[in-house]
Amino acid sequence: MKLLKTGLSSVNSLVPANADQFRIGNENTAWPLNYPSDGMAFGKKTFRQKKTTRFLPPRWSSAKNKITKAVIVGLSDLSRKLTQQFKHNPLLGVGFIGFFDDRWPGRLSENTQPENLLGGIAAAAEFVKTHNIQHIYIALPMSAQPRILALLDGLHDTTASVYFVPDILSFNLIQASFSSINGIPIIAVCETPFIGINDTIKRISDVLLSLLILLPITPLMLLIAAGVKLSSPGPVLFKQRRYGLNGQEIIVYKFRSMSVMEDGECVNQATRSDPRITRFGGFLRRTSLDELPQFINVLQGRMSIVGPRPHAISHNEMYRSLIKGYMIRHKVKPGITGWAQVNGFRGETDTVDKMQRRIDYDLDYLRNWSLWLDLSIIFKTIAVVVEDQNAY
Repeated sequence: MKLLKTGLSSVNSLVPANADQFRIGNENTAWPLNYPSDGMAFGKKTFRQKKTTRFLPPRWSSAKNKITKAVIVGLSDLSRKLTQQFKHNPLLGVGFIGFFDDRWPGRLSENTQPENLLGGIAAAAEFVKTHNIQHIYIALPMSAQPRILALLDGLHDTTASVYFVPDILSFNLIQASFSSINGIPIIAVCETPFIGINDTIKRISDVLLSLLILLPITPLMLLIAAGVKLSSPGPVLFKQRRYGLNGQEIIVYKFRSMSVMEDGECVNQATRSDPRITRFGGFLRRTSLDELPQFINVLQGRMSIVGPRPHAISHNEMYRSLIKGYMIRHKVKPGITGWAQVNGFRGETDTVDKMQRRIDYDLDYLRNWSLWLDLSIIFKTIAVVVEDQNAY
């Protein structure tokens, strides 16, 4: 492929000489360009520069050895990132001219480059027509629908290509993806990572690891069951209702470590020196041996080995109204151990801030899940159980 050796050393030549002719205060205002240009230069193409993002044009105009001119309607962090893609991916052959936004310079952030602000949104269509702009990227929020429709109406008699750049990054994205249903575009803002092949991988790994763990620890579990029975009156297993996948109620098993069997409207978290904890139960809780029966929950399909730790239903109902995104953690099965637990948030969460941090780690796990992350968490859990003093 022939290398593109010519380029744009300045965008000032592409801006109308009378850019400040409009009246100040009018939505058609074009702010004076009194600053040096961004100086985009296009040189040799490298393999790294051939990488693009999902927001870039569906075709490479540089294939014709030509640089096309582009403007962006809407000034935001996302649209700034788009300009950086144009600048650092010269193979795209897109020469960025400037932004159109209804906010005057004094209302824009300090990071805004004044020389790139060409005018108000209503001035964009005329600018495109008179300056032979080939690409228009609309990066406005969904609330700006009337302005978007007016802009599209103004562009109907141009040959410019128009692209929407949806600002989905403003949402709390969990496994965001793009798809379509019979040609209708769909953007998943919040989705479980365990769909399709990932669900199969997760389930197979859960079953195999649970069997590998249960077989050697069965004698230990029998000894623990005897210890629970002999150390205090009551059943060996404590069964408590928790929220599972998609917020459905499940029954979670634990070796009983307390003298009570709380599972009502109000469940108090265990605290240090809690009188409800039996002597043998304290040992089980510190070493997490009380959680071993949950491998049976994993085989039943109610839980996973790795995932957000399940909380008592009463705690879920309390925190779901206090912490934004709390219930998103239920997009996956709860786990015996989790990303929050190996990062220091194991045991009592006696403040909303501590619970918030735990939820932050849970959501981070959903965003970045992989089988290798699961295996890493399992190995880290072993070290945490030995060293951590937060569980009691």
